[in-house]
Amino acid sequence: MTGLKTRIGLLAGAAFAALAATLDAASAEPLTVVELFTSQGCSSCPPANANLIKVKDRPGVLALSFNVTYWDYLGWKDIFGRQEFTQRQVAYEPPLGHDGPFTPQVVVNGSADAVGAAPGEIERLISTTPHAKGPALSLGDGKVSIGAGTAPGGAADVWLVRYARGVVEVPVARGENTGRTLPHANVVHSLQRLGRWNGEATTLPLPTAPGGLSTAVLVQTPDGGPGLAAAAN
Repeated sequence: MTGLKTRIGLLAGAAFAALAATLDAASAEPLTVVELFTSQGCSSCPPANANLIKVKDRPGVLALSFNVTYWDYLGWKDIFGRQEFTQRQVAYEPPLGHDGPFTPQVVVNGSADAVGAAPGEIERLISTTPHAKGPALSLGDGKVSIGAGTAPGGAADVWLVRYARGVVEVPVARGENTGRTLPHANVVHSLQRLGRWNGEATTLPLPTAPGGLSTAVLVQTPDGGPGLAAAAN
């Protein structure tokens, strides 16, 4: 009986170890960054906004709404629009094979894109885009910690993103979406370059987030290149 108990104990221990390894692997899975470039002045954008809402709570996905400014002239100034968000989208276009920016546009891990308005389109893009293969990245104790690795071209940008987690609805009084109330998921409020990563283990100070905003940090190849790592709190 003692031998049987010992064997059962060993089997249980092995099962627990296998489960722990599985959980560790899952926790180590890199974040997939899904960026939606959208505008409240664009009549084609609401379906893409709705599709981003569907994936915003998916494990392993960091979904972000970047509201651009180039449709403001149509009669409605996007209340979340920032010129730096427009510039971020413009930087993506040459590497992705486009002549210029358009909305809606979904970019996944900085390396693949789609319009994102058709049913299931964002989900398909997530499933077919390779995971980022960059350094270990963590946030905590007022700092950003980046592990050692290879920085393509010798250096990568480290971006600080502040965003409002959840869904906000915005009534639009003018322009192409007059009279509509548009939902937005995880709206980005600010984008700031924290510094550079050259492949060596690096620690950067992490400023305190303004009240109510969540934080994400992206390590990314410069000039609209692929994402290397991402972390959020």
